[in-house]
Amino acid sequence: MISEDWLIIGFALAGFFYVSGIVLAIDAVMTVRTSQGSIAWVVSLLTFPYVAVPLYWIFGRSKYHGYIDARRTESRDIQPIIDNIIPELPEFVVRPDESRMNFRVMEELAAMPFTRYNDAELLIDGEQTFAAIFREIESARDYILIQYFIIEDDEIGREFKRALISKARAGVRIYLLFDEIGCLGLPNAYLRELKDAGVEVSPFNTTKGIRNRFQLNFRNHRKVVVVDGRAAYTGGLNIGDEYLGRSDSFGHWRDTHVCVRGPAVQAMQFAFIEDWYWATHEVPALNWSPARSESGDKSVLVIPSGPADDLETCGLFFVHAIHSAKKRVWIASPYFVPNSKVVAALQIAALRGVDVRILMPEKADHLLVWLSSFSYYNETEPFGVRLFRYQPGFLHQKTMLVDDEIAAVGTANLDNRSFRLNFELTLLIVDEEFGVRMKDMFEKDFANSKIVEKGELDAKPIWFKFGVGVARLMAPIQ
Repeated sequence: MISEDWLIIGFALAGFFYVSGIVLAIDAVMTVRTSQGSIAWVVSLLTFPYVAVPLYWIFGRSKYHGYIDARRTESRDIQPIIDNIIPELPEFVVRPDESRMNFRVMEELAAMPFTRYNDAELLIDGEQTFAAIFREIESARDYILIQYFIIEDDEIGREFKRALISKARAGVRIYLLFDEIGCLGLPNAYLRELKDAGVEVSPFNTTKGIRNRFQLNFRNHRKVVVVDGRAAYTGGLNIGDEYLGRSDSFGHWRDTHVCVRGPAVQAMQFAFIEDWYWATHEVPALNWSPARSESGDKSVLVIPSGPADDLETCGLFFVHAIHSAKKRVWIASPYFVPNSKVVAALQIAALRGVDVRILMPEKADHLLVWLSSFSYYNETEPFGVRLFRYQPGFLHQKTMLVDDEIAAVGTANLDNRSFRLNFELTLLIVDEEFGVRMKDMFEKDFANSKIVEKGELDAKPIWFKFGVGVARLMAPIQ
């Protein structure tokens, strides 16, 4: 016999879930960004509240309100930085030739201006990237800012830790920010060693605040290293042996990073400080005086994006870049799960005669995302978009080339998670010389890829196509 107390508890829980389902269904109608998403959540919350209510707590929101609130209150601490930079900006601010693209749109999305007198070095794959970053860390004299989505306690991870400990003991200030979901497997002992050496370490604190307690779906996907306010790195590589091709599962790991020197470094630094302030409510003293690079006069725009933005910055960035293309738009991304706006932009560009190519991996690291990419074959390939699957190993780079001189390198993938749920960082570099290097890099990657043939999805077995359809339904939360 079930006791009366247990019956009361059961009825109370049932009432809680059904009332919560009604309240959250109203919230979904008012806040979920797509009609399909709203309908799906409302039906689920009202029909299966025991399952849907916990899922909505985790996956339901697309706005990271705690971070938004922090931005509103941070002005007291951040404003002095802005006040110091503004007098020096006129010398460095420039807008590239607008006949190639309406760059004002990009500046509005970034909430930052283009700067000139920058140099940018393209770093291809792990050996080049880690060698350059370790050299930069060794050269640090004042401070190092570091932000990663994933840090592994493996061979390269331990080398990274030793480099930071050495510099911290030499008196260099080091601030390390990591995503606690991406670094879930990182041992506490690893972080404790860094802290004991004097490194300031903090998780991004995704779930900080009562409204964010269950919001595990947001990620800080940025990868940033800034040294002394004079050099900065970003791109696709995290800290782990697989990024050096040491994984038996993936083999060769194809990735791209970039190093910038010049006033764009201060813009990258500012994006880091906003994240650090959210996590710690502290603003370290840094070098905020922009300086010309020793060589190069590239125009660079730093575009931070994330779920705290008023607009879907990342997705709109891709849409505007694709619409602006006159000759080519080549995009490399490990995940191809675009929203309807990006799909339409790709279709229209191809119909205009633009050379539109999407480079993806042949291998899968996330099965649902990999399967979802197949569902876009029939929405792109028939209209002239050419799809390529990289063959030698796993392709993880996040790059884009528009025409001959507009290049993007960063952390954002061509998927819903980067568009709406992740904090990302992209560098837009306008320069013919850098564009040539990007073009050469892409052409080598295409030569190592297999083009998707017409009807390739239709030729797959029925069970595979069913899996693709199911994965496509999960796209909003992948």
